[in-house]
This record gives sequence, structure tokens and C-alpha cells, in this order.
Amino acid sequence: MKKRIYKFLPVLLLALMASGCESSGSKNPTTADTGYYQTGIASWYGAEYQGKPTASGEPFDRKAMTAAHKELPFGTWVQVYNLENGYKVRVRINDRGPFVEGRIIDLSEKAADELGMKIAGLAQVGIDIVSGP
Repeated sequence: MKKRIYKFLPVLLLALMASGCESSGSKNPTTADTGYYQTGIASWYGAEYQGKPTASGEPFDRKAMTAAHKELPFGTWVQVYNLENGYKVRVRINDRGPFVEGRIIDLSEKAADELGMKIAGLAQVGIDIVSGP
């Protein structure tokens, strides 16, 4: 009996791993996930990076509605909600970051301005995926 169980163990483990790969609200989505929602601190970056290549290869444009996120695929459109003032913006992920502990997204200067957080520099935000790459 024990030999029979061990024979099927690799198949069972593979099935268990596969069933946990995709879940709504995943911390690391690889495609558009309509159940994804994340909250945390947003920051912004601007003039000092103007024209420099982003992680996706395109030049950074501080006047574009773009953002850096650690995990979301390039080309993903997200809605960012400023939980402090109710403003919201849509941005496209084209870079990686932020690399400061506790921050979840770096916005372009224009996006930060429209979200009402440019002067403060940081804001508590929520992020929803609007569409995938």
C-alpha cells in the first residue's frame, strides 16, 4: 500500500502546486487580474530621470501618465486612488520600483500632480488593475 502512495506522490504534489498558481488578488500577477488590489505608500519621480531609459526600455517622460511597480507586468494599466483626498488617476506600468521599503508604486511627476500628492511627495494609495499588457 505504501509503495502505491509514493508512486502517485509526485503527481499529487504537481497538482497541488498548479492549483495554487493563479488566484484572484495575487501578490505577483503575471497578467491582468481584475481581483488585484494593493494598498500602501506611493511616491513620485521626475526631472532627474527625464529621458533616461526605464526598465521596459522606453525613455522616462515625467509628463506621461506612467509608473514603476515591483511586480506588475510592463504595459499594465492601473487605477491609483489617493486614499487621503479621493483623487484617482490611471497610469501605465513601464518601470521597476520603488526600491524604498514600504512603498508600492512610484508615479511620474504628472501622475503625482494629478493625484494631489506632488507637494507632499508621498500618499497612502490603493491600486486596481484596469487592463493588462
